[in-house]
Amino acid sequence: MSSSHYFSASPDTPFERRGLQVELADRSVTVSTAGGIFSPEGVDKGTAVLLKHVPDPAPSGHLLDIGCGWGPIALTMAMRSPGATVWAVDVNERSRTLCAENAAALGLENVRVMSPDEVPSAVRFDTIWSNPPIRVGKKVLHELLELWLPRLADDAEAWLVVQKNLGADSLLTWMRSMLAAVGEDFTADRPETDKGFRLLRVSRSAEQR
Repeated sequence: MSSSHYFSASPDTPFERRGLQVELADRSVTVSTAGGIFSPEGVDKGTAVLLKHVPDPAPSGHLLDIGCGWGPIALTMAMRSPGATVWAVDVNERSRTLCAENAAALGLENVRVMSPDEVPSAVRFDTIWSNPPIRVGKKVLHELLELWLPRLADDAEAWLVVQKNLGADSLLTWMRSMLAAVGEDFTADRPETDKGFRLLRVSRSAEQR
């Protein structure tokens, strides 16, 4: 049994690419996936729920996909907002390779794929979308969200999709507490539930700043 997980930095399973036809941003596209990453068989149910319900990303500025995998969220953002820069981050080296290859194959020159620590600290994000890696454990997940959510730009939104039975409601409670401690104008709510998944939204207002 392999000890590799989709949140491993370097999966120890063979890197064997395979083509996959999926629909992203109302387009039928062919992408490459492989074992050792998250959801190599296609667009997973949670990501599909997220992409179904989120409003369009900001048309310009900086957009972020936390935990990009082979790229369904980042590629969708890039297609919907060609005038924006999409930052696709993942700790999994294989995921980053595939996401970059898929962006290049689709001619999406506005996608930057990198590890989390390579993103310049000064960048603020006009839209964040994520199907966060719940199975990394609560401590690591909280550290991940503490790193990225406070980096929302003014009047920007982050959208997360979390399975209801994997702690979506308790995560929302924690996010509210964490963001209140940041001392800025953040709100967090749960605007949608679909197929057992919660959509969690974090908004940052500039009204009182």
